[in-house]
Amino acid sequence: MTAPEAVLSGWSVAPFTGGGYTHDVYRRGDGPGVVLIPEIPGIHPGVVVLANHLVDNGFTVAMPSLFGQPGRPKSLGHILSSLTRACVAREFAALATNKERPVSHFLRALARDLNASTPGRGVGVIGQCFTGGFALAAAVDDSVLAPVLSQPSVPFPLTGAQRRDTGMSPPEMKTVADRCANEGLCAIGLRFSEDKMSPRERFAALKQRLGDAFEVIEIDSGPGNQGGFGKMAHSVLTDEVREVDGQPAYEARKRVVEFLAQRLN
Repeated sequence: MTAPEAVLSGWSVAPFTGGGYTHDVYRRGDGPGVVLIPEIPGIHPGVVVLANHLVDNGFTVAMPSLFGQPGRPKSLGHILSSLTRACVAREFAALATNKERPVSHFLRALARDLNASTPGRGVGVIGQCFTGGFALAAAVDDSVLAPVLSQPSVPFPLTGAQRRDTGMSPPEMKTVADRCANEGLCAIGLRFSEDKMSPRERFAALKQRLGDAFEVIEIDSGPGNQGGFGKMAHSVLTDEVREVDGQPAYEARKRVVEFLAQRLN
């Protein structure tokens, strides 16, 4: 059985400008808002499945196209071209530690815009892989009530300092930690146990700063694991999902939907 895929059908698209950047944003749905930030190489068919699933569960989804060609299937060439663009863009600061990433200002503006046009107490933000940590950085803004960090991989974990880095500047981290302590902000982080791109040290650093407000879902991908995941398993909410009850990635996706519903309704 392979991961589900879908095409970009029924989505409206328009440019959105915020924080000094402009990107096309795909929108669809009714109900509380969720900003879904795609993973490398962009809005591929697996990301569209996740977006449609959120819409089907009663959310309005805004999906910014930050890189890649929307709707194009994953391929080595597409991955490499998107990764090359993302790595050199000042907007993402892929290697910097303790860094405020300019893209976070765009995402906060998008979250505020989505919050203003949807019901609910606030919005959720889901980041994945390259964009995983951007979801928590967006939560500096009060409009974000439910950040979800799926296999956050930036900064790329090449050194010990990068593996321990939370993906935000110290002032951003302090703001988010204060919101968790004083406003009841909660976040979810997801990773596979053997995933070197989304290191355990990063989750430990986030847990140390956010405490019980940071819920960690770590799926076993070690030798002989019950889910049958390979040691390179990475994309919790897209590539590794098989829509069968009990499959660990499928159950993790269920928990994310439940978390969003609890926080936003």
